[in-house]
This record gives sequence, C-alpha cells and structure tokens, in this order.
Amino acid sequence: MSSGGSPTASLLIFALPVLLIVFMVFSQRRRQREVQSLQAGLTVGDEVCTTSGLFGKVTSIEDQVVTLEVAPGVVLRFDRRAIGLKTPPPASSTTASDQPSGPVSPE
Repeated sequence: MSSGGSPTASLLIFALPVLLIVFMVFSQRRRQREVQSLQAGLTVGDEVCTTSGLFGKVTSIEDQVVTLEVAPGVVLRFDRRAIGLKTPPPASSTTASDQPSGPVSPE
C-alpha cells in the first residue's frame, strides 16, 4: 500500500480552499463596487437606509456629507459611506385599523 495517497486527492485538498478564497474575494469586490456606485449615485429626494438602520430622505448632498430628514423637522448629517441602501418610498400611510386583524391565509 502507498502511504502517500492518490495525487488526485491531494490536489483536491489543495484546490478546494484556494477556490473558496478566490470566490470570497470576488464576491467581496463585487459587493464593494455595488455599494460605491450606490453611494456615488445618491440624489436629493432618495429614501435611504444607513448602515446602522436609520431610515431617512436625502435633503442635501455635499462632498462627503449627506443630510437626511428622518422626521419632519429632524435633520441629521451622515458621512456618505454610512448610506447602506436605497429604499422604495412608502406607498401610503396606513393605520392599524386598515390592517387585517387575523392571520392571512395564502391564496
């Protein structure tokens, strides 16, 4: 019996971690490009969510500072890099009485 094992098995043991690392690097780079294009494409009036989870509407954009209105009359300044994603504007304001009270069955 050979104590070295087959060359295919040793190649596979080496190749799998390398492929995993390559996949992770390319996925991270793709995500970074998406975030950079999102942050570069911000416009006044966009509904956004910060990386910390704060929702607001962009009221002004300076070089690296974005000003968000988070409530009527409440304006906060954030670094542009703190903007995590754009959110769709709220459809309509619904009250609790407009919502169904029981469980909704799928149709």
